[in-house]
Amino acid sequence: MFNKLVLASNNPGKLREFAALFAPFEIEVLPQSAFAIPEAEEPHHTFIENALAKARHAAQLSGLPALADDSGLCVAALGGEPGVHSAYYGGREGSRAERDARNNARLLAALDGRAERRAHYCCVLVLVRHAQDPQPIIAEGEWHGEILAAPRGEGGFGYDPLFLVPAAGCSAAELPAERKNVLSHRAQAFRRLAERLRAPR
Repeated sequence: MFNKLVLASNNPGKLREFAALFAPFEIEVLPQSAFAIPEAEEPHHTFIENALAKARHAAQLSGLPALADDSGLCVAALGGEPGVHSAYYGGREGSRAERDARNNARLLAALDGRAERRAHYCCVLVLVRHAQDPQPIIAEGEWHGEILAAPRGEGGFGYDPLFLVPAAGCSAAELPAERKNVLSHRAQAFRRLAERLRAPR
């Protein structure tokens, strides 16, 4: 087992969540920015292909095991959109907070007047032990809910203020971080990843 890995992301929200999730394993999670690794291209149409490309990219440039998370919000009434385009649904300009605000505004506009509000977050995690790892560990999780008519809550990131968690009766942005780290798509995928990490090879 390794004691550190690079996270193929510059998203501070993801870094916080993964650092907490990996803490019991005594694995230090380093952002790719610590190695001046640029964002990888994500040209693919599926979460798994994009996650694998990002993980191999980060492992190649850091020399460390790498974890990539490709995730997004899939809305039933929109045919699964924004899906793999979730991060830049409203455009690539501006800061992360500005992009999040535009993404949420575009999503609300797309659903205006629609009764169908079902949606789910999907997360695919890919862990490679080295850039040419022939057996990457792949784990997936889904978190089902509905899209609210207006944002609620100050926590989380991305679409969390619009994502109603029926089991909790609040938005993902209103959930305490420790509760989100149990329920979320990322937490579900991580539990499956952890099972694979514990399994003998």
